[in-house]
Amino acid sequence: MPSDNRLAANKTMREARQQYAALCYRLTKTKKKTAIEVLLITSRDTGRWVTPKGWPMADKAPHEVAAQEAFEEAGIRGKVSEKPLGNFSYLKRLDNGTSVPCIVDLFPLRVRKAKSKYPEADERTRKWTSPEEAAELVQESELKTLLIDFINRLDG
Repeated sequence: MPSDNRLAANKTMREARQQYAALCYRLTKTKKKTAIEVLLITSRDTGRWVTPKGWPMADKAPHEVAAQEAFEEAGIRGKVSEKPLGNFSYLKRLDNGTSVPCIVDLFPLRVRKAKSKYPEADERTRKWTSPEEAAELVQESELKTLLIDFINRLDG
């Protein structure tokens, strides 16, 4: 018979809500090599480092939602992949104070433009960093893994 903890975990996963996120990245060239930088933004509620993400939209495919959120939350325009890198989970704090488990599909988005004026510019801070540093800054362990795996995908 399954333990109470396993039953609770299974129930939580069944109740998880879907979100879509963008892993915004750019390649910077120096005289010696090309480096990968990824973009993190602060969340509005806790100020922790996150990727731009949001809820499904009726008229948009998942990768299009990720691209839309990248613009609204970070001022980023670029080419988004239709295929996610993977997914991660976290607890989303809602406006009413409760939390809901979320599963987030993460789509790579190669940055073409970073605008200084965008809808949430006054509510968030942007930070360009190496994927290794980004993995240290984010809290979600599955997102940390996706960031490190992303380096290997681009290098390989």
